[in-house]
Amino acid sequence: MHGRRGRGALSNQSGRFEKLAYAPVDDGWDNLEDLPPLRSCVTAESPRKILTRNTSPDIPFDRSINPYRGCEHGCVYCFARPTHAYMGLSPGLDFESRLFAKPNAAQLLEKELRAKNYSCQPIAIGTNTDPYQPIEREFRIMRQVLEVLEAYNHPVSIVTKSALVTRDIDILSAMAKRGLAKVAVSVTTLDAKLARAMEPRASTPSKRMAALEMLSAAGIPTAVMIAPVIPALNDHELEKIMTGAALAGVKAANYILLRLPLEISDLFKEWLEENAPDKAKHVLSVLRQMRGGKDYDAEWGKRMRGEGPFAWMLKRRFEIAARKHGLTRPRFELDCSQFKPPPQQGEQLSFF
Repeated sequence: MHGRRGRGALSNQSGRFEKLAYAPVDDGWDNLEDLPPLRSCVTAESPRKILTRNTSPDIPFDRSINPYRGCEHGCVYCFARPTHAYMGLSPGLDFESRLFAKPNAAQLLEKELRAKNYSCQPIAIGTNTDPYQPIEREFRIMRQVLEVLEAYNHPVSIVTKSALVTRDIDILSAMAKRGLAKVAVSVTTLDAKLARAMEPRASTPSKRMAALEMLSAAGIPTAVMIAPVIPALNDHELEKIMTGAALAGVKAANYILLRLPLEISDLFKEWLEENAPDKAKHVLSVLRQMRGGKDYDAEWGKRMRGEGPFAWMLKRRFEIAARKHGLTRPRFELDCSQFKPPPQQGEQLSFF
């Protein structure tokens, strides 16, 4: 089986809620070998709210913004893929090619910040789909959201694997000076060939490392996120990535073990058999040893790190490398006290 050029998933099987399932079948004429490039299609949607709330004990935020549904980066391991099934679409190729943008995100955000019962806490962006995926160059929704947050001194934390984040250094550095912004850049591998196969439309590893350096030099609290760590595939790069991040001026680091919920399990296994057939069985064997014999365990406290000897060893390696390279800075606390709600409709901004 061969995937579409420039795409991560190899197939596009129907989502779990669909009554009928569709899959390509080779009729013997080898007509599956030369599929044309898959073009991205973007649909504008108008949600009524833009802030998403959560109560997960595993993550340090209770609200987030997703400017886009789906992600053109095409990372085969992306844990957000199953959400496309709610749209009647496939978590496979549909997720990375049939995208949804929210052009009114900034206006909705300002409206929600204006609510009398709104209580300020940091907003996380990039925790589901990447706000700096390629279509952001055209839509600039993330830029507009940041402009609203800066205008009202609202703290924000960002996770991305795109060097496009450096476009907004002007806003982010100004906010960082007031303790209102921090950025984590996800670096999965330093192997350009592996990155191209696994996360085909994300920035190259070298550009991500350069972005870390630029963000750090601009005075923005910056962390490297090694996610996901895939046993027997990229876990050997853990220390090397942390060394590079330290040289780029980064002061904090974190990692997350590969997660394979729902449709991602089959999509990732399919990808492994095509791109790393000699390692596929070993990768899955070690992963299952860290997941209680299963492909995935969603239990709080385990889903991010796993358990057992391999998980313990990975944690110790990370801790040792973090101490060695000075990547042990405590989590940077953003300042919520400066938040000034948008004026109520009909009011004028005060200049004094």
